[in-house]
Amino acid sequence: MIGKGSRMRDSEMESGAAQQRRKRRGGAIIELTLLSPWVFFLFVGIVDLGFFSYALISVENASRIAAEYTSSNTTNQSDQSGACTKVLAELSNLPNVSGLSSCSASPLTVTVNAGTGPDGNTAVSVSVAYQSISLIPIPGLLQSQLNVTRTTQMRVRPW
Repeated sequence: MIGKGSRMRDSEMESGAAQQRRKRRGGAIIELTLLSPWVFFLFVGIVDLGFFSYALISVENASRIAAEYTSSNTTNQSDQSGACTKVLAELSNLPNVSGLSSCSASPLTVTVNAGTGPDGNTAVSVSVAYQSISLIPIPGLLQSQLNVTRTTQMRVRPW
């Protein structure tokens, strides 16, 4: 028979396994609070890297399209405004290009040069310089802007 003084309360009868679970739950919360800023920073960096990659690919494509236009015949080989129109159409999805009407100042500069290619034939060289904005600026950690310059040279078709 158990006497009055030896009775155990329910909280005192809790098994050792239940106490261990409670301790582990507290440890998981501490780990989550310590790691969540690093995971968030990694996510922001990946999103920003994707944005910069999209800008690089878009500028490369715009340079090729403008070079193809200017090399189509001898009358277009020095058509700066036509090349600018092609580049603006290609880069219209980038954030700081949508309202531009010219390609002579930052954030977008297009330069067309007619000359001689490496094979001695008439060639045209189109250079596109783009200055992007940072999607998520983090002062001191992620670069605030990316400067991209791509140059494409094509032989001018003689007809």
